[in-house]
Amino acid sequence: MADRFNLNAQLEHLQMKYVGTGHADISQYEWLVNQHRDSLASYVAHANLLDYFAIAENESLERKRVQLLHKMTQPCGKPPRRPQDQDM
Repeated sequence: MADRFNLNAQLEHLQMKYVGTGHADISQYEWLVNQHRDSLASYVAHANLLDYFAIAENESLERKRVQLLHKMTQPCGKPPRRPQDQDM
């Protein structure tokens, strides 16, 4: 029983420390946004991936970098309406 409590405490600590790991109350939309932003950040940070995308789409490196950075604002579109927002 103590091992189980310790494991849960470690998991909660990691979820508080790192935003992208999620938590028990995270919605599907929030989880997808975190995944997409992590992927886009990785594409921008790794020069080889950025080169590949730029060549594949026949764009300049800087233009492709800017496009990926702009996608990070709303990578999955607008957030869905919550039930309490629909009542108003």
